[in-house]
Amino acid sequence: MGGRQRAADGAQGPVHRFLRGHRALRDVFSPVADTLTARHRLAWLNAAGLSIGTTLDLRRTAEELADFTVPELADGCAVDLLESVLRFEEGDRSTGSGAPLLRAMAVSEVDGLDLAPDPVGQLSVYTPQRLSAQCLTSRRPVMLNRMSPADYAAVAPGRAAADLMRRAGVHSYMAVPLIARGMLLGLADFIRAGRRPSFTRGDLALATELVSKAAVYIDNARLYGRERIQVVTLQRTLLPRATPRTPGLEVSSCYTPTPDPAGVGGDWFDVVALPSGRSAVMVGDVMGRGLAAAATTGRLRTVARTLMALDIAPERVLARLDLAVRDLEEDQVATCLCAVYDPYGSTFRIASAGHLPPLLTSPDGTVSFLEPPVGAPLGTGVIPYDPIECVVPPGSRLLLYTDGLIRSRTADVEDQLAALLRTARTAEPQAAAVCDAVRGQEGGDPSDDAVVVVAGTVALTPDSDAYVCTLPPDGSAASQARRTVRGLLVKWGLQDLVDSTELVVSELVGNALRYGNAPGELRLVRHERLSVEVSDTGPDLPQIQHADLSDEGGRGLQLINMLCRRWGACRTPAGKVVWAEQDLPS
Repeated sequence: MGGRQRAADGAQGPVHRFLRGHRALRDVFSPVADTLTARHRLAWLNAAGLSIGTTLDLRRTAEELADFTVPELADGCAVDLLESVLRFEEGDRSTGSGAPLLRAMAVSEVDGLDLAPDPVGQLSVYTPQRLSAQCLTSRRPVMLNRMSPADYAAVAPGRAAADLMRRAGVHSYMAVPLIARGMLLGLADFIRAGRRPSFTRGDLALATELVSKAAVYIDNARLYGRERIQVVTLQRTLLPRATPRTPGLEVSSCYTPTPDPAGVGGDWFDVVALPSGRSAVMVGDVMGRGLAAAATTGRLRTVARTLMALDIAPERVLARLDLAVRDLEEDQVATCLCAVYDPYGSTFRIASAGHLPPLLTSPDGTVSFLEPPVGAPLGTGVIPYDPIECVVPPGSRLLLYTDGLIRSRTADVEDQLAALLRTARTAEPQAAAVCDAVRGQEGGDPSDDAVVVVAGTVALTPDSDAYVCTLPPDGSAASQARRTVRGLLVKWGLQDLVDSTELVVSELVGNALRYGNAPGELRLVRHERLSVEVSDTGPDLPQIQHADLSDEGGRGLQLINMLCRRWGACRTPAGKVVWAEQDLPS
């Protein structure tokens, strides 16, 4: 048999540990004394509660059951569990429907007993002729107190195993179903060999009681695993399934949940594609754990994405997020770090609401922490937030993370940040590699979930699908914008979009001249769609108005709305941008 071996010395069994110091009871519980009085049986069952179910792991609980019974009750024990239980689903509630699918989980035997049960981890063989199949079908224990030569084939999984049992002197057999809360969870079978007395009805009753207790522990482990899967699944559905492709930025992410379902917290991240090639990378952590924190995470991420569509200044986004968190029914507090990347200036604009500092790795391997002013956490009402803006060369990597990455039970935060700095110099430039390297260090605490996001900058070549120019602050801006659009789209092979794009850019420039003081920059980006953007310093965002038949104006945005797939406007630190996107020809 495989599994953990247990010596036949009775002094090492849980019964003797439980009854240590009582000479008379030690004599009774020695391996050669197989007749247990009712009082001693009760003591042995009580000792089982100290040895079985010490963890909420299915395999470990099955091993504890097998090890506890050898050698005190049997010379060998095997425990099999239903496949559905191993998937943390319900056991079998039906009776008389045949033996369900089981997998071998644990085997224990005394030294020198060399049998061939089903290998641990593999599917068990239960033919209708086996006694264990009858036990599973009837949900009742079975026993052979004295096995005849024909019985070995009904007990062993195969002919070779039956021959081994016969040569080993196995003479007595019991099979007991694992049943808890009305469900069949698995099967435990026991054998005795050699000079040891055969199983009695009292032994069968004792094994049935023990297996019933162990079944509850196994079902608890199943429920624990199911709850963890549900919470982790909820948390993952609240996070981005894929990061958007944006010019000039390559993003990798990693979310590592805690093993404890009650410990799943509010760690979240998001990557938002902003107008004209910009990208926003956000990482946050809602205080608290469990389903409430996970639900708040989803709401906070939804609000953050909505705000980023209206304002690409991270400091103002955090200020509005603070108001949103304060409006939640629960008294929640959260930290957040927001970084907006502009590929045409190769700049990050970063603001922090009580979050850990991001880590910047330069192309030459230099690693340092960026230090944006740390504002108060979201929900505390202490605003405003102050940003920093830094120019980074192409090939740089910005690392954002939550506190679960560096949590430790032995070291303080400063030491863990220093360890993160050292790890970032040598780890692979992927979020999962950084997470594994940091959490695998000595002293790490995996009791909290962790998020890691790595944003790597990529150089835009002169002939890339992006163009930026400054427009004059007068009426000639519209004609210059049209000439620029026509020449660029012909160069990109998008002649089919020239007429519509000229019309769109004329309306955008006219809107900037009339309502935004003057146009600033013109941006054109060919990525998944063709994007046109005009910036100005005006404070008000444009809105579509209903124009009467006699009105000379007021139809520009309606025209853009008809020609483009989508359009919008959002505020910037210097004013606002108005943008429009068209689908590329197939």
